[in-house]
Order: sequence, then structure tokens, then C-alpha cells
Amino acid sequence: MGDSPILEARDLHRSYGATVALRDASLELAAGERVALMGPSGSGKSSLLHCLGGIIRPDRGQVALEGVRLDTLPERVRSGLRLRRMGIVFQFGDLVPELTVVENVMLPLQLLGTRKRQARAAAVAMLAALDVDDVADQRTGAVAGGQAQRAAVARALVHRPAIVLADEPTGSLDTVNAELVLDAMVSLSTELGAALLVVTHDNLVAAHLDRHVVMRDGAVTGAAQVLG
Repeated sequence: MGDSPILEARDLHRSYGATVALRDASLELAAGERVALMGPSGSGKSSLLHCLGGIIRPDRGQVALEGVRLDTLPERVRSGLRLRRMGIVFQFGDLVPELTVVENVMLPLQLLGTRKRQARAAAVAMLAALDVDDVADQRTGAVAGGQAQRAAVARALVHRPAIVLADEPTGSLDTVNAELVLDAMVSLSTELGAALLVVTHDNLVAAHLDRHVVMRDGAVTGAAQVLG
């Protein structure tokens, strides 16, 4: 890993009306690092991830991706940088229901200008790596939850991002499918050299990752465990 963090948040504050979601939260993620962001419901985990991904702006504080300030960029530029350098997995996958599984996975590549045939080949290969290529041409509503979530992981990884952010990626899955999704996400992100940050409240999920960072009441507590 390099000396400079690939993703860095400093002193983030974010409120929704009278509700304070983040209180001077800070976090660093090194290239290739695998981190669990933990804490009880309402602790600010998802708000921090959304700030790190440039999905929302903090009210104050700084977010930098590979040295570039995300929080000061216009939305269009921020979205473009997120598309090129990040992959994001949400709890319920958020696949486009009107598209087939493979068309969903092709989306990032096509938005980046990859030709359709090449995008499809890369998408099918990534689905095969996740053992769901057999449902590539089915609509997302016709596949099981675990298959859909593995497709969401494929979509997040297909363009070989520098970092993957996952928000409770197994929260809607049973234990067996949760293990399949986690194992695939960790192994493939490692193979691609991508850093991985997983928001979770589940110790079994966190056990798949190398470092644990804890949030409480909108702040990163500083409590961290590095697994050997």
C-alpha cells in the first residue's frame, strides 16, 4: 500500500433538519485495504459512506479520492469521477428492473464508452466469476435475491474500480447467500486490487475483512481492530 490514503474523510458533519447524522467523522482507506465500518443502526454509517462516495455533500469537512476533493466538485464532475474510479453496492442491489441481468452489469462500461459487444463480453465474464452467468439474460425480477445481489457486485466491479463501497450488502440475504456474496466480493476486489469498505452491523460480515472501524452517534470512535 502507498503512503497516501486512496480515500480520506476529514471532520465531516452532516445534518438532516434537526437530526445530526455525522459529527466531525474522519476515516482513511488505503489502496487495496479491506475495512468494515461498524456500529448500531442510526450511528451514521450509511451517511458516511454516501459522503465518501460523493453521493451527498457534507455540510462541512473534506472528502478526497486519490487526492481530489470530492466535496467541492460540481455534481456532474463528481458523478463522472465516481463512475470511473468507484463501484458501489447497495443493500437491495438497486438493479434496473427493465433490463436483464447482463444489461445491468454492462451499464458502467457503456457509460464509460465501451462498445456494446466488448461490454457484454466483460459483463458475462464477471457474472461467470460470480457464478451467475446462467441467469445473464433473465430480467432482474425473475432471479433469486442472492443471484441479484451477486449481479450487483458484478456491476460494481466490472469496470475495475479503485475502490468498492458496499452498504449492508448482505442485509437482505439469508446466511448461505450472504456468505456467497461476501466471499465473492472480497476475493474479486482483492484480485482486482480494489480497496473495499463494507458498512455493516454484523460481526459475521466484519470477520471477512481486515480492519474494523466503529461509529457511534455520528462519529468515528477511533476504536479499530486489525485482524492478523
